[in-house]
Amino acid sequence: MLAKVTSCALIGLEGAIVQVEVDIARGLPSFIIVGLPDTAVQESKERVRAAIKNSGCIFPMKRLTVNLAPADLRKEGPAYDLPIAVGILMAAEQVMADTSSALFVGELSLDGSVRHTDGILPMVGLAKEQGIKTVYVPAVDAPEASLIQGLEIIPVKDLATLAAHLQGHIRIEPYHSDFDFSAMEEAIYATDMAHIKGQEHVKRALEVAASGNHCVLMCGPPGAGKTLLARSLPSILPRITIEEALEVTKIYSVSGLLPSDVPLITHRPFRAPHHTISHAGLVGGGRWPHPGEISLAHRGVLFLDELPEFGHSTLETLRQPIEDHIVTISRAQGTLTFPANFMLVAAMNPCPCGYFGDPTRDCTCSLSMISHYQKRISGPLLDRIDIHIEVPRVDYDKLTDDRLGEPSAAIRERVEAARERQRQRFAGTRLTCNADMGPAEVREYCRIDDAGRSLLRAAMTQLSMSARAFHRILKLARTIADLAGSEVIETHHLAEAIQYRPRRQM
Repeated sequence: MLAKVTSCALIGLEGAIVQVEVDIARGLPSFIIVGLPDTAVQESKERVRAAIKNSGCIFPMKRLTVNLAPADLRKEGPAYDLPIAVGILMAAEQVMADTSSALFVGELSLDGSVRHTDGILPMVGLAKEQGIKTVYVPAVDAPEASLIQGLEIIPVKDLATLAAHLQGHIRIEPYHSDFDFSAMEEAIYATDMAHIKGQEHVKRALEVAASGNHCVLMCGPPGAGKTLLARSLPSILPRITIEEALEVTKIYSVSGLLPSDVPLITHRPFRAPHHTISHAGLVGGGRWPHPGEISLAHRGVLFLDELPEFGHSTLETLRQPIEDHIVTISRAQGTLTFPANFMLVAAMNPCPCGYFGDPTRDCTCSLSMISHYQKRISGPLLDRIDIHIEVPRVDYDKLTDDRLGEPSAAIRERVEAARERQRQRFAGTRLTCNADMGPAEVREYCRIDDAGRSLLRAAMTQLSMSARAFHRILKLARTIADLAGSEVIETHHLAEAIQYRPRRQM
């Protein structure tokens, strides 16, 4: 007898419907899976065989063929265990049920229990798009699946219970989420801007960066607070929206990084990979590409500490994602595109010893060493960073001062007010913040007066700035004006934006 069960495959961050066709015929006992399965899918034969026997059902000792259609789509992972098992039980007439409008996803243990499966959110999202009414998922993944509204989510604990449910002997109650999207919990941050002594000009630069989603490079001696400032940045970023939270959750779900007790990512990501990270680890890759750190930092912060220590070729791969907010990875099997709309925050020392330009400690590096160290970061990459800020050492008097600085909550209020102005300005477009603007938007929203033109002309001449730097200064000035609540870019807004450009060629 032939049985058909609907399941789902993952292609990058998107789902694709897979029909699991099971045929039981006379002949010597065998179990064959076709349809371009990977090793994990091939190994499902033993898991399914043991799960069916240990669930009190009978595994048919006949010629058993499982086809995963479409046959030209690569199938990977253990998510097909549950639909294969259900298909076998239906083909063996041990279960009689109409599953034409249902989708099954789940990994089986040998005892028949259903285990967690990665990528539940995009799979359920595809099921809704395809008009499927009921989705059977592992019980532990039901909260994640319920984030997609308008579907009947059936939490499956084990195969025996599911078989009884399909037969009508018992009823598994659909999972109803009590998650309140309008009252997402506030993230708890490890550090607060109030506890950082001194560095007021750096805090201002980070406030501007957070307001417009601009990239930042901090340069200073060891121990000046660069890492602490970067790790405090998430505390002043605007709260994540529901749409952004679902985007981030989908990436973490596919990557297998979504905590089992957290169905939805409710805070902006902060990723800080080590400088030994590989090219594939940073931008994504593998034989069948998976998201890298820049995609895991989507809608959040990518912090690269000790920037010159990263591999040159690895850093150069950041150029296109910074501009386009996506990364496209091509392999022989196909091409995948992942989102990568992140805020790059980098930190570096001015030289190998770290004390070049320090007023109290002598630098032990030669000029050639300093030049070689700084040139590890290419000019085109530096040109894409909006804010370059010096982070000097902190004086003893400031370190011992008992007074606290301005708290992150107060800074965040100003940042969110600036972001709200940008949302209103870009309403009806694909843009969300000033850093996303292209040349057409810069021309429309970043107009300056005659005094501003004169100032910008002088700056471009003296600093030998590129056309890209010209547009980035205007976008940065637009953000500074938004922070000040100004509808027009004034000269002092432009002057502050210019002073964030690098003074010397690194």
